[in-house]
Amino acid sequence: MNTLSSSVRRTTSADSSPPGGHRQGNIIPLLQEAQEARGYISEEHIDKVARATGVSASVVYGVATFYSQFRLRAPGRHVIRVCEGTACHVLGAGDVLEALKMHLGIDVGGTTGDGLFSLESVRCLGCCSLAPAMVIDEETYGRVTPSNVGKILDAYRKEAIE
Repeated sequence: MNTLSSSVRRTTSADSSPPGGHRQGNIIPLLQEAQEARGYISEEHIDKVARATGVSASVVYGVATFYSQFRLRAPGRHVIRVCEGTACHVLGAGDVLEALKMHLGIDVGGTTGDGLFSLESVRCLGCCSLAPAMVIDEETYGRVTPSNVGKILDAYRKEAIE
């Protein structure tokens, strides 16, 4: 049984429903659990959350698209997050981001055709002393330059082949 199904059962059986039976306050936690389980929110998840909360699928979709934390498409095997905070921006994050877009052939928010990489831009990674910085999965890379982006990506591509 998947996590979302058990959460939906807990949510629908809870006595904490407001008058009218709607549990709109549960939409975000249920979407978070769905995304944690699969890496993104599918149409099936949106329908399950709608049924569990007593709202329409369009309301759930509206919530999922309003908050940037939610993905409606499967992410790549490796998620690249480029910091665009003040320190990183001043020290060249824009050029690093452009180099990544060129090497990957995608824009921010996209996933490569082979499903290996997704590219995201974030406001701050919290490692300003390493600016410009990026994170691939859980690995932090500091003092990144456009010229070393290709080498970093090649290591992940090589790993994927092996």
